[in-house]
Amino acid sequence: MNAITLTPAATTLVNVLACEPANQSALLDLLRENVDTVIVTLDGWRATSLIAATDGTRVIIISQWRDAAAVSAMQADARMQAYFPKIAALAAFDSTAGSLAYARQA
Repeated sequence: MNAITLTPAATTLVNVLACEPANQSALLDLLRENVDTVIVTLDGWRATSLIAATDGTRVIIISQWRDAAAVSAMQADARMQAYFPKIAALAAFDSTAGSLAYARQA
């Protein structure tokens, strides 16, 4: 099983992408490609997890970054800017950044 481990000192970015079930697979492929070719090269990136809703209507991205400045730099990166319209063609998205307020594990 893959584990999501959040680091309290990092900035956590959560994106919720709402999609048609027929588009979820293509959306996941696009997001994986973006993580594997762009995100991993950006300064301040720590981790990314993709969560696919079982009903096919959402994909949730949880990523951690060194700090809020690293998130801003990622969003302004030209390579990321090129992905945003591709993502928007498959899903509507909402995004928020914050810090870990509480976590508990078994």
